[in-house]
Amino acid sequence: MSIDFTIQQFLLALSGLSAIVNPIGGAFIFAQVTSAYSHAERVLLSRRIGVYAALVMLGALWAGTPILNFFGVTLAALRIAGGLVVMSSAWTQLNRPEAREARKQAEASGSAGLGGAVPSEPVGAALSEIAFFPLTLPFTTGPGTIAVAITLGANRPEASAERVGFYLGVTLAALAVAVAVALLYASADRVVAFIGPARARVVGRLFAFLLLCVGTQILINGLTDVFAPLLAAR
Repeated sequence: MSIDFTIQQFLLALSGLSAIVNPIGGAFIFAQVTSAYSHAERVLLSRRIGVYAALVMLGALWAGTPILNFFGVTLAALRIAGGLVVMSSAWTQLNRPEAREARKQAEASGSAGLGGAVPSEPVGAALSEIAFFPLTLPFTTGPGTIAVAITLGANRPEASAERVGFYLGVTLAALAVAVAVALLYASADRVVAFIGPARARVVGRLFAFLLLCVGTQILINGLTDVFAPLLAAR
């Protein structure tokens, strides 16, 4: 197992997952939709979201590709389609970040009725109910994140000797993003005060550009898988 290869896969997965999850931008919306809760309750909620987000990303990274292969989807097709999906999502974030923020806020607040009303049920039950849906899925790790994770998982090397380093790198990247979500959500008030909405959008666009680069690289890998054997046969 090559350490350099593992680090390369870690950085690739970290940039892709960080860009699509966008913990900084999510912290702004999280602060708004959980304004009815105390700081201690938001910290507890953020920890649960971090754990759930890690499980969603790891499940997509580890099991997404084998499931699709079971249905006859080739690795090359998955890489090409996944690369296009990732690039499309990144392009949308680059050009219309405000629309994406509005959609995510609607998902987080509308689905659970968090529009500022103090919950009438016990706090523990309320937090357990909203931590996974909608604050983890689809708000934090929605279909876009799952698509990116499956696409990253499809980028695994053919050589079995390199797969250990690959899965180690992408797993550590998913855990790092989940920890960032938990920490930034727990400190959402401070993040909002320190960065501000304008700077958050700038950071979001930088993340989106990284995601566009990741999607392009995955698409190139898929096209190489398709056309390299054809060129070799000629």
